[in-house]
Amino acid sequence: MPARFEELDFQQTTLGEISLRRRYDLTAQVDLYEVRLGEEFLMSSLFTTAERALASLALDRLDRDDLRVLVGGLGLGYTAHTALADPRVADLTVMDAAEPVLDWHRRGLLPEVAGLATDPRCRLVLRDFFAHVAGEPGASYDAILLDVDHTPRHVLHPSHADFYTVAGLQAMRAHLTVDGVFALWSDDPPDEEFTAVLAAVFASTAAEVVSFANPLTGGESSNTIYLATAG
Repeated sequence: MPARFEELDFQQTTLGEISLRRRYDLTAQVDLYEVRLGEEFLMSSLFTTAERALASLALDRLDRDDLRVLVGGLGLGYTAHTALADPRVADLTVMDAAEPVLDWHRRGLLPEVAGLATDPRCRLVLRDFFAHVAGEPGASYDAILLDVDHTPRHVLHPSHADFYTVAGLQAMRAHLTVDGVFALWSDDPPDEEFTAVLAAVFASTAAEVVSFANPLTGGESSNTIYLATAG
């Protein structure tokens, strides 16, 4: 029987205490990797379908090669790992505000996404994504993929809230190529108010519900991927 629980890392960050845990789940009968911020549960390796779809749905909207992609929020790495699986991606920048998260990948603590930190196309950058896209555009990206907050309404830090406004999204859009794609993960069903905000900034928008089996409940769960194309 594998060890039931192991804390792989525990460190203090500007957002609070962050920890990476490995836990053997008797129901799913697999080793799970979980991230907590203080007492708040952030993510689990048991549920990665929507995190992977965040990359695949966005990149499917682009019909060219040599793609430059920006990922906001590294987490357990499934979005970045899926982006790198697309051979058209030539350059992937992943920004995270927590050095411990970057360190987990550099140390190879997450076997399912092994090789992410050493892929020559990938750069792991310690930086606040929201501060980066609020500033003057430098590099432009064909796709910007964001998975930091729980939802546009349930943010991890109050400073993130301005991003989900028309002004915040307009500043981010300036970092996209003319027909670039923005994609956002959310834990809630589609939000009509936020969809209207997206539509005020982008030429076309959609909210895709991604469903997946939940072995813990024996039922089905879902997340939302918002997609918006500049133009």
